[in-house]
Amino acid sequence: MVATAKQNFTELPRGGYLVDTSEGYIQFGSPPETIKDTMDFEKKTPLVFVLPNKFFHVEKGISVAELEFPIYFNFFLRKKKTYIICTPEQKEQLTTVLKESLMGPENVDLASEYIDGENSFGFPDMVAEMAFFRSYKTLEDVVEFILFDNNQVNFGSVHIKKLDTGEFLLTDKADSYKIPGEVGFNIKYDIGKRMEEPFQAPLLGITCLGPSHGFDPDDNTSGFILWINHQGIMVDPPVNSTEWLRESNVNPKLINNVILTHCHADHDAGTFQKILEEGKITIFATATVMESFLRKYSSLTKIPKKELMELFNYMPIIIGKPTLIGGAEFLFHYALHSIPSTGFQFFFHDQSFLYTSDHLNDPEVLDKMYAQKVLPETRWKFLKNFPWEPSVIYHEAGVPPLHTKISYLASLPEEIQKKITVYHIAKKDMPKDSHLKLATFGIENTLYPKITPPFYQEAYNLLDIMSQIDIFQGYPIEKAKEFLLIVKEEKYKRGEQIIAKGTPGDKFYIIASGNVKFEGLGEDKDTPIKRYGTYEYFGEASLILNTTRQADVIAETDVVALTIEKSRFLQFIRGSDLKQNLERLNEVRESNSWKTIMASKSFKGATSHQITQLELIMFPESFPAHTALIRENETFNSGYIIREGSIEVFHNGSLVKELGVGDFVGEIFHLTKKLPSTYTFVTKTSAEVYTLEQDLLVQYLKKNPGVYMRMNTVYE
Repeated sequence: MVATAKQNFTELPRGGYLVDTSEGYIQFGSPPETIKDTMDFEKKTPLVFVLPNKFFHVEKGISVAELEFPIYFNFFLRKKKTYIICTPEQKEQLTTVLKESLMGPENVDLASEYIDGENSFGFPDMVAEMAFFRSYKTLEDVVEFILFDNNQVNFGSVHIKKLDTGEFLLTDKADSYKIPGEVGFNIKYDIGKRMEEPFQAPLLGITCLGPSHGFDPDDNTSGFILWINHQGIMVDPPVNSTEWLRESNVNPKLINNVILTHCHADHDAGTFQKILEEGKITIFATATVMESFLRKYSSLTKIPKKELMELFNYMPIIIGKPTLIGGAEFLFHYALHSIPSTGFQFFFHDQSFLYTSDHLNDPEVLDKMYAQKVLPETRWKFLKNFPWEPSVIYHEAGVPPLHTKISYLASLPEEIQKKITVYHIAKKDMPKDSHLKLATFGIENTLYPKITPPFYQEAYNLLDIMSQIDIFQGYPIEKAKEFLLIVKEEKYKRGEQIIAKGTPGDKFYIIASGNVKFEGLGEDKDTPIKRYGTYEYFGEASLILNTTRQADVIAETDVVALTIEKSRFLQFIRGSDLKQNLERLNEVRESNSWKTIMASKSFKGATSHQITQLELIMFPESFPAHTALIRENETFNSGYIIREGSIEVFHNGSLVKELGVGDFVGEIFHLTKKLPSTYTFVTKTSAEVYTLEQDLLVQYLKKNPGVYMRMNTVYE
């Protein structure tokens, strides 16, 4: 930072840098929701944004060039254009992103998404609907790009230059100062009350991730979780919802499904974060919405759409055809919005639920759109005949024409109002004399609708836990029946000792809920404390190797564990590869693998579950000094994690980097695609490594897409 006579740049709370210049505010970088940092400033939200050198942060799974909401604010509220200063390549990237959000998809063909095609009742003319809501014809009406030429650009009296260091040099008349070229993102959200005990997913529940909209600086942006059959379904997760859930003591393995309704930033920003969080998730969306999502994030990340699709499982939604998610029956429909957006109902035992998504629900406007032939007759009838029957209704509200007027909802009959929870609206805008409820943020405010449990619930819960355990995946149905007969439930209070070090092994443990920690594990005091949570297992080593327990295991919270007695466990795994795999896992762990992985840049942030999966495919090896592990321009069949020693990286005979303990050796993209290496990797000293064979590593990365993204190391 270079000192000047006038005020220097301001680092915004959520990230990005704001400079007060003679041309007004200029903001460098725009992480999600930074508009909430600036909209109340004296000069309001900046009209000028400079894009950072790097668009997308893999570590956080977010874009730091999120300009959709500043553009909306400037155009609709200030009646002004937004100016974007960037390179020609960045313009091409961002144009794709903004077109999806501001204009909607260029080509729309919904016939294949409806059960009876264009003859389906309620089939929309989506192009006409999108055009009706837009008060601008082209992207150029709301945005103007100003491009760097030879790394320099002028905006009025302000001159901006890109330096070789990656920084920006801004000169404003007599003043000049440097601005960082990379923009980070600072997590800012209201966590509410952290649960003392890990959250236990209910048979049916609804957790609000945020009740408000993208322009409310005082509250979290809307999104929620449906809890069905003790598993979570995230619906339009807002940015940072994955980190908020971890902070709120919610295990990420409880949530494996996401419903993506549309591709506005306040609805899809958290989806990519969830993709990268832990295991491979399933996303439910229509083909139109999914294609829009892929175009948007392929442009942001520069990852081809085909490769993006490999990061998650995709389940297409057909309008009019029931979709089963978590045992509940979902019926989707297209809402009325500026871009394709889906709402849904679901039915689960004796309960029903409706979610509108972003939707204009106004009978007068519907009649107007029908009269103007924007709405075909069956579409008009479908929208007019709104289903108020479900027992729980989550209805959006906001500023028309993109959203439903809160006054309309407040005019509904009292018995309907009492069923409605309103979201996407600021607290100050809720009417005080209605029977409507505002969605209440926080895991502690989870809604638990009354429901009659099914008679098979206990067996379902046990089989669900078994299906979450990686070492049991792929077991035949006969083994599932056996599991029900041999497993027992045990409960432990916070602080209670579950296993004592040095005692004989007598049981195998699976954590159904809660957290445990391991003490006395090895003699190295620098080894991080190992902690396990829901759907993780322990105690297998002493049973298989017939040895005493190697650590004390303490309940960090109240714990519910499923246990299998030793002889029954050994019988259960007989005839499988499990015994051999667990023996090798124990061998790897004795080499202090946990400490090595925790020190790794590539695996930093990996969960204990991901580390266990990784340990199952790690093979300890030793190499003398000056051994070439991988050669430039040659294909290679293994990657390595350094346990001891150092390895040098060469390109065209020149040293480019030296790797140490915890570093990954190899280029993960080239390894997974069987491409020749760009570099030569040579042991500088004798080295102890963990070898990761190609096929096993590929299977691991398919299950853990976030790890794959973090491993895309570039050696410079």
